[in-house]
Amino acid sequence: MADLNIPAAPAIEGTTHVHSGKVRDLYRIDSGEHQGRLLMVASDRISAYDYVLDSTIPDKGEILTRMSLWWFGQLADLADNHVVSTDVPAQVAGRAVICESLDMFPVECVARGYLTGSGLIDYRRTGEVCGIALPPGLEDASRLPEPIFTPASKAELGDHDENVSYDAVVATIGETTAAQLRRLTLEVYGRAEAIARERGIILADTKLEFGRRPDGTTVLADEVLTPDSSRYWPAAEWQPGRAQRSFDKQVVRDWLTGPDSGWDRTDGTPPPALPAEVVELTRGRYVEAYERLTGERF
Repeated sequence: MADLNIPAAPAIEGTTHVHSGKVRDLYRIDSGEHQGRLLMVASDRISAYDYVLDSTIPDKGEILTRMSLWWFGQLADLADNHVVSTDVPAQVAGRAVICESLDMFPVECVARGYLTGSGLIDYRRTGEVCGIALPPGLEDASRLPEPIFTPASKAELGDHDENVSYDAVVATIGETTAAQLRRLTLEVYGRAEAIARERGIILADTKLEFGRRPDGTTVLADEVLTPDSSRYWPAAEWQPGRAQRSFDKQVVRDWLTGPDSGWDRTDGTPPPALPAEVVELTRGRYVEAYERLTGERF
C-alpha cells in the first residue's frame, strides 16, 4: 500500500472524525438535529500516482460539492441519494454535505461509453473489458457500440481498484442486487451522457458508489459525476486514436511525469510541489467543467 501522506483532518466542533480519503474527510455528527448522520467534507487536496500532493487546488472542494449536488438534482427520478442537508458548519460551508450513513456495497460501479484508461489496457490484452467482448479495431477514445457496465473491486486506500467481471459482483452481493446496480449505473450514465453532450462535453466514463438503507432501499452516495470520478472531454476536440484533453487533473499528471518536474516515479520519493501555473490551469479545468455542465457561474 502506498504512503498517501494524507494530512490530518481538522477538528470540527460537534463531530468525531471517522475517516479521510484522498480528497474527502468524513465525520460523524455527535448531537443535534442530525445526530448520527455523517458530515462529508470535500477538501482542496489533489492526488496523483498514489500520492496526495503537498499542493492544493483552490476551490476544488467547493466545485466538487456543487457539481455533485447539481447532478443529484438531475438524477433524482432515477435514484435516491444520500444528501440530507447542506446546512453545515461555517468552517466547511460550501464544500460539505450532511448525508445518510449507509451500508455501502463493496463494488465500484463503472459505466463506460468510450474506451480509454484501464479499459483500453484490458481490451488491448484480451479483446474484452471485464469479460465483455468488444469489436476488433478499437482505439484509444473510441466510442463503444453501447455503454457497458465494468465494475471494479474496492481497493484499500492507497491501492488500485481492479476491474472485475459481472459474475464476480454477483458472487459478492448476489444476482438481484448486482442486476440492480448494473441497471442503475447504466441509467445514470445514459442520462448524464446526454446532458453533457447537449453542453458540448463527452462523458467518456464514470464511477458511482451505492449504499443500502436499513429498509433495503438502494441509494446513490459519495460524489457523483465530478471531474474526480468521471472523464470529461471537449466534444469539439474528440478524435479517437490519441489522448484527449480532459476536464480533470491530467494537467497535474502530465507535469509530474514530464521533464520540468524532475520527479522519478520509480524511486519512492514523493512528488514535488506544483508550480503556480499548473495549479491555476488545473483549477481552470475544474471551473470550466462546472460552468459548462451546470450553466452556472462559479
